[in-house]
Amino acid sequence: MIIIPAIDLKDGRCVRLLQGREETETIYHKDPVAVARILEEKGAKRIHVVDLNGAFLKRPYHTRIIEKIAKAVSVPIQVGGGIRTEEDIKTYLDMGVNWIILGSLALEDERNFIDICERFKDKILLAIDVRKGKVAIEGWKRTLDYDVLSFAKRIEGIRIAGINYTDVLRDGMETGPNIDGILNILSVVRVPVYAAGGISSIDDIKALLPLEKKGLKGVIIGRAIYTGRIDIQEAINLSEGGDVR
Repeated sequence: MIIIPAIDLKDGRCVRLLQGREETETIYHKDPVAVARILEEKGAKRIHVVDLNGAFLKRPYHTRIIEKIAKAVSVPIQVGGGIRTEEDIKTYLDMGVNWIILGSLALEDERNFIDICERFKDKILLAIDVRKGKVAIEGWKRTLDYDVLSFAKRIEGIRIAGINYTDVLRDGMETGPNIDGILNILSVVRVPVYAAGGISSIDDIKALLPLEKKGLKGVIIGRAIYTGRIDIQEAINLSEGGDVR
């Protein structure tokens, strides 16, 4: 199971939000590129980058910073936030981004989403963001009356690189992951699943490790790394089968 640290970009800085709400912003670093380098130095094998302004505006916003991040590190990066067109996807892939995260598009224009997945094979990760069992879109500002498991089953046949499953109400709250929700999504899909939301301690990671046998390929961790509740090197060591302190 891979540990994937998150860099959330807002107004050019590395921030974290509570449950995705703009007004809850906490700034952790003014130089996201430096943060990416630090994460790589600490052993990260992959970095998750979210363009929050892009998600709210429904178009890429931090393109230049993301390009700098892609050039500054040698590990793969995955990027989401406001990506809606094939041109946006090609721009990111051409600058060295390894995977593109799409969420809202899959619900708003499923035919286009399928076409994109076919054109950019194994480069598209589907974001399934969940609030009380329903799918949230548009930077989590809208929650649809659409059951997450029904959505996941419908998407199962499309060629995607994996699913990023996020429990919105736990995101940034450091209250522990929604293990039941993760198990539910794992039970209906065969593609790799990466879980996020609420992961705040080494014990949380220990609790998630057994789910690897069921298809959980990684966990995305944000705030807990920046607050120091999780030592990323310790978490990576644990995920790779090593001992922890």
